[in-house]
Amino acid sequence: MKKILIIIIAIILYQMPTLAFELDTSVDEEIRKNYNSSKLEDDVLPTLPKILNEPAIPPSTPNYKTKQTSTPTTSTGVPKANIDTDYTNLSGRTSAKLTGIKGGDKFSAIKIPRGTRFKVKSQTKLSDWNTAGARATLVSTEGVTKRYITLPAGTTFKAVIEDSHQPNFAGNGGLIKLKADSVIIGTNTHSTNAKVIRANNKKVFFNNIKGQRGYIKGISNNVNKGQQFYKKSRRASTKLSTNPIGTIISPIPTIVGTVGYGVNFIASPITALWSKGSHISLPAGTNYTIKLREDLYLYK
Repeated sequence: MKKILIIIIAIILYQMPTLAFELDTSVDEEIRKNYNSSKLEDDVLPTLPKILNEPAIPPSTPNYKTKQTSTPTTSTGVPKANIDTDYTNLSGRTSAKLTGIKGGDKFSAIKIPRGTRFKVKSQTKLSDWNTAGARATLVSTEGVTKRYITLPAGTTFKAVIEDSHQPNFAGNGGLIKLKADSVIIGTNTHSTNAKVIRANNKKVFFNNIKGQRGYIKGISNNVNKGQQFYKKSRRASTKLSTNPIGTIISPIPTIVGTVGYGVNFIASPITALWSKGSHISLPAGTNYTIKLREDLYLYK
């Protein structure tokens, strides 16, 4: 009986207007009239990006060639030098075109680390008569091999005299301070910073090529002068002692000479301050060893 009552109540509730609902399909009809659903995807949605079938870029290798197709100009309109040359190392491992002194990417450049040494021979006579700013040419006598590249014998370095002076007081000799500021490979010039550590097979300290000091020599010269004065006084005493009257006064020259020698010996460290060292002169063909102060970058 309960089941029958439940069924009757359900039928009554279903037929009541407040609980009845029906779907409104008028909106769907309006969409079908105004839009073509088959073309909706092509007309409305954005197109997918196309994949170009381009060849893969090969990885960079040490064997590369570049070509400077245009000549750059400065802000004043003056064209810069077109630097473009081939360079092949001695071992045949690298054939590269290296650009010049400006520009380039350090991450892709060939790096020669600081501390690298080059044995070179000068083509210019150098002396303490040269003034600061004078230029010199150095040519390597041995090849230097580093990663990816060899700088062969005959590589040209350009150097500048940073400081110089002639012998001066206190026994100082002449001075030349030389710095290699560029290296030429083929027709390309690359900025560098190298100092001289050996000149004429002698060690150079603090990049100062110095003439021989004269202070100790000045002391020795002053002592020798006192010694010569003492010897002259002894000879004078010897001559005076050859006659009776002279014998009386003959000790006097020896005493004077002894005093003079002693005074000269004591004063020689002071008087040597007015002495000068020797000049320095290095002819063309002198051998040097230069050392990089900073990394040398050879830009592609």
